[in-house]
Amino acid sequence: MTFVQVIDYETTRFEEMNALIDRYAEQTSGSRTVTHTMIGRDRDARTHYVDLVEFPSYEEAMRNSHLPETERMFQEMVALCEGMPTFMNLDVVRDEYLNKLVASRFFEDIAVKGDFDVIEECIAADYISHDMMDTEGRGNGRDGVRRTISMWRDAFDFTFSLTRQLAEGDCVTTLWDWRGTHRGEFMGMAPTAREVSMSGSTTCRIENGQIAEDWWYYDAPGLMRQLGMGQGRPS
Repeated sequence: MTFVQVIDYETTRFEEMNALIDRYAEQTSGSRTVTHTMIGRDRDARTHYVDLVEFPSYEEAMRNSHLPETERMFQEMVALCEGMPTFMNLDVVRDEYLNKLVASRFFEDIAVKGDFDVIEECIAADYISHDMMDTEGRGNGRDGVRRTISMWRDAFDFTFSLTRQLAEGDCVTTLWDWRGTHRGEFMGMAPTAREVSMSGSTTCRIENGQIAEDWWYYDAPGLMRQLGMGQGRPS
């Protein structure tokens, strides 16, 4: 179970605190068990800070606390604070990254299920798509999403398997595996009933809870070869 430690403190020397944290990260490279940190400053009390430090588990947090660099950093941190920091230890019982949920809905609800009502919720009106198979921008905007998804759904019965998602800032990158059966015309090719597959990744930039822009990377030439394009009449 993911474990988060919340550190609450007051300091007028945040630049020194920031440098201390950077030194600690450098000194513990390869040995610390911290997976994510976030520091927030109170807008109503400019010397009040809260650190969120994430670990894979409570046990990993305890292992990290026993590093000599951790003890040394704590002592130096206390010296920079106005009074003793306070700590809260949390077992994470629910963890949702909302940007990941929006990206997942594009694949699961819009593409696979064909629920175009979701487009209004998840896709920005001025959405821009960067897709190697769309050099004319036909996939831009909400109507562009409808055109693109309809083209693929008319040509294939398909599924997406989302193998991994990475989120940073306003971007979510999804690694995916796609499998389909060629049931309809695709780029001028009559249905072949062939089973085809490809892997790829999509990076979505999220703005105000909607996908504003995305970048698609996948093996389009490999898909064409599986369909027999460029190899004479498919069998």
